[in-house]
Amino acid sequence: MNVLVTGSSRGLGKIIILEYAKNGYDVIINYNNSKEEALELKDYVESTYKVKALVIKCDISKEEEIDSMIDEIYKEFDHLDVLVNNASIALDQDFELKTKNEFMKTLEVNLVGTYLLSKKIGLKMLEEKKGNIINISSTNGLDTTYPESIDYDASKAGIISLNHNLASYFAPYIRVNTICPGWINTDMSKKISKEFQEEELKKILLNRFAETSEIANLVYFLGTDKASYINDSIIRIDGGVKR
Repeated sequence: MNVLVTGSSRGLGKIIILEYAKNGYDVIINYNNSKEEALELKDYVESTYKVKALVIKCDISKEEEIDSMIDEIYKEFDHLDVLVNNASIALDQDFELKTKNEFMKTLEVNLVGTYLLSKKIGLKMLEEKKGNIINISSTNGLDTTYPESIDYDASKAGIISLNHNLASYFAPYIRVNTICPGWINTDMSKKISKEFQEEELKKILLNRFAETSEIANLVYFLGTDKASYINDSIIRIDGGVKR
């Protein structure tokens, strides 16, 4: 069994890689800028979990790089069991200062990259009539909006729509599901002001941000046969939010 997790040299993607490796999966670690972290992760999972780890640089906003990555994966492995579309960017900016280039860049990485990977790898999975695609969206794509994140919010909403179309096209052989995390304890969330963090915590019924391991547990579960009847689902994981 093997899994490709995009944007997996650090942050949530890294924890997802560790979860799959811990459970015996060979892993494909994708990075764009963090080469050193990716190689360190490869060494760790191979030595700790005795699985194969492949490291590939790919900017998923560029179709030619996606094609090269897929070629490299299928030279090393004869199939791919799970694709986790995790890579994303957030270019938060005051609404009135947000540029078209920033907006388009966010869509190219978060939404178009997810589409291209899902299409190209999904079609290969379809040849074998098996596979799993798991997308990482956000509560920002559901009903949590911030004007300074308008491009990010739109990209994550687009992934939810994309999920339904992919699940329909690839049925009944490939399961496609999307998770929508709320706040997670990551390097990004640690950069927000204490005041804003306190305001956000007041909205969460569990009164804390999620740990990356809690999100990774769900992603792993969805990729296994234990979730064999979960398909075309949009799963919120945010600790419960006051409404």
